[in-house]
This record gives sequence, structure tokens and C-alpha cells, in this order.
Amino acid sequence: MAEQQERQPISEEERANWVREQFQKANKFLAENGVLFDTVITEESRYLMPYLAVWKIRAMDSKLYWVISGDLPTDFTSVENATDAKEVLRHFAMHWQLKAENLMNAEGADDSQKAFGELLVNRAESLFAMQNTPDFWV
Repeated sequence: MAEQQERQPISEEERANWVREQFQKANKFLAENGVLFDTVITEESRYLMPYLAVWKIRAMDSKLYWVISGDLPTDFTSVENATDAKEVLRHFAMHWQLKAENLMNAEGADDSQKAFGELLVNRAESLFAMQNTPDFWV
């Protein structure tokens, strides 16, 4: 009989490293899209290690954004599209479903575009499930 492996608790150091990596990933993505980071609003940001981090960011121009990173495509949106981290998951779930449909149905879509579309669908479904899991939002 196969021995079941027990999950070891995550150390504070591992958690801090993961959060730092996700922040760097999110900040780099923002910069690549012309948004310069100023501060993180930590009390409204959420982390579900190792799956995702949702950051509420104030940019240098004082605009506010939600940024998502983790084991999924990094993306961002204006805070006008979601009131809190839970709503951000719903926003990206719907946004990614539409984006995936457009990618996969585009005339001349290559295999990499179709594969990315499938990844978006998978992650969108996961986000929707997380958004609907009450234990994550207590």
C-alpha cells in the first residue's frame, strides 16, 4: 500500500519568500504595462499560497489597481472593476473566460494561443470556485 505523504506546515520564511516573489512578479508586470508602483494596500490584499496573491496597489499617479499573481497568468485591473479581493476573482474569472474564447476561436489561432486559452479557462474556473468558497473569505 502506498504511503500517504503528510503535508508539512509552511514556515513563516517560506510564506514570506513566496509573498515577496509574487509581489516582484506583480510589480514587474505592472511596469511592463506602464504602471509604476507606489504602495501596497496590505489590509485589502490577500494571499492563498501557493495558488494566488491579490494585491491592491496605488500607482505613482495615485490610481488604484488590483493585481493578481501566482500559479496563474499575472494580470491587473482598475479598482473600479471590483470592490474587494473576492470580487477581483470574479472579475478575472469572467474576463479570462471571454479572452480564452476569443483566443481559441480566432481565425488562424496557433497551438500556443489555443493552449493559453485552455490555461485561461482552467484558471478562470479555479478563480470562480475560490470566489465561491466561504472559508476563504472569513
